[in-house]
Amino acid sequence: MTITLASTLAGLALVDSPSFGTLLVPIWLMLTPGRLHPGRIAGYLVTVAAFYFCVGVVLVLGADTALDAARRVLADIPSIPLRVGQLVLGILVIALSYRLEARARRQGDTPGRMRRWRARAMSGSGSFGGLMSLALVAAALEVATMLPYLAAVGLIADADLAPHLTGAALAGYCVVMTVPAIVLAIARIAAHDKAEPLLCRINDWVTRNSARALGWTVGGIGIGMVLNAIVSLLVDRS
Repeated sequence: MTITLASTLAGLALVDSPSFGTLLVPIWLMLTPGRLHPGRIAGYLVTVAAFYFCVGVVLVLGADTALDAARRVLADIPSIPLRVGQLVLGILVIALSYRLEARARRQGDTPGRMRRWRARAMSGSGSFGGLMSLALVAAALEVATMLPYLAAVGLIADADLAPHLTGAALAGYCVVMTVPAIVLAIARIAAHDKAEPLLCRINDWVTRNSARALGWTVGGIGIGMVLNAIVSLLVDRS
């Protein structure tokens, strides 16, 4: 493996690190009032990294076949119908965001239940399997949207590395991707007493606005899809 490839992969991993599963959910877990149990946050991050490693292995092994199949499928679909389908899907995602926000508001006590589950999971009294399930769901939901990760997998596949180097490159990428969350967790543990009041205030704000944030997140994805489809349609017609 060349230094250029290694540095490129490290850069892509750092770009990937502020994602939903690798940083936002860990921060939410770290906001749990009380002393943070290192084993719980470590278990979450290890599960996320292991998931991405396994996905990367599958993609590298079948990258050429999968890319060729995708190109053949997309080549048979005219550009305008493809973009119109994307536009419709984006509108449906925006509509879904309103539905999710309305349902979360109707449930009322959902933030309270989530806080209690998080407190049990992070204190050690709750199921560790539930924490692993959260990690797997978070990683699975966003893996297809993590373009730097997919680009890194493509670079590793194109590099034609030996199997052990391929595994090492994927493992290193997944570790670097979790570094910001690890640094924050260490800071949270080291500065527990000083950080507690601020973390409690942030936690209260997050839980009060969780329903609205869910709608904004999903709606933002839909808006991005719609805008991309509109721009592509205008370019195709010009």
